[in-house]
Amino acid sequence: MAITKKKRRKSRQPQQVVLPETEEKGKVQYRDEFQKDVGSRLEDLASKLDGQGRNIMYGLAAIAVIAVLAGIFYTWNRRSNNAAQSALGSAIETSQAFVTDAPIPATATFKTFKTEKARAEAAIKEFQVVADNYGNPYKEKAQYFIAVNRLEIDRDAGIKELTTIASGSGETAILAKFALAQVQSSVAKYDEAIKLYQELSKLDETVVAKETISFELAKVFEKQNKTKEASDIYFNIAKSASVLKDADGKAVPFSQTAAEAKAKLEQLAPERAKEIKEPELVPGG
Repeated sequence: MAITKKKRRKSRQPQQVVLPETEEKGKVQYRDEFQKDVGSRLEDLASKLDGQGRNIMYGLAAIAVIAVLAGIFYTWNRRSNNAAQSALGSAIETSQAFVTDAPIPATATFKTFKTEKARAEAAIKEFQVVADNYGNPYKEKAQYFIAVNRLEIDRDAGIKELTTIASGSGETAILAKFALAQVQSSVAKYDEAIKLYQELSKLDETVVAKETISFELAKVFEKQNKTKEASDIYFNIAKSASVLKDADGKAVPFSQTAAEAKAKLEQLAPERAKEIKEPELVPGG
């Protein structure tokens, strides 16, 4: 029995943190999963939220809960103590709870809320407990989540809180700046969004993948009908991915971001897209 359990843990453990093998292990490994969650889930939300409330939800869904939970949260928590990690994790789960009017089985163990606003209010209360009872880095992380969830209740207040956090330094400040860029883009303040993305792209290292930042910047240029600028960025993302090699010198598959960038390029500049060849993968590689 002991041997069986040990094997189980080995097979299960990598699935929690190991993402597509396109980059070295460590912080950069979260990049593809980050963009995959943000891209696919954000598109679903955006399509369902045309009209009132969409802008606020765009900012909330894009970076706060979904993106951080997708990978960055796990990086942070490697250095966490159990009590702070548990409290922060519980608050994040609340912020990710289902919003539905449908009846929930009595045996269900997951949380649900009637509205996004009710969920945000509950999450803020939990994050506030973390901020009040633990020092940094947990306090600043909780404050970041509070600001992002505040977008659902009072967008202007949320933006103000994010702006304050973004003026600092470290991972949380970077996340806050990325969040602000997302929000500004969602409410058609494109110049402000571009400025923030360009500032992020100049950082030597960032908790948000450079590939993701570039991709989001290109999307803003698209919204401004600046096709050339957008195409240049999509081309660079896809081209770099097409020549990427692993430690053994073998080609690696496109990340989700690179694949989406190439698809975008095929729409905007089909001839340029033909210049990018898909990586020739070795079977089993």
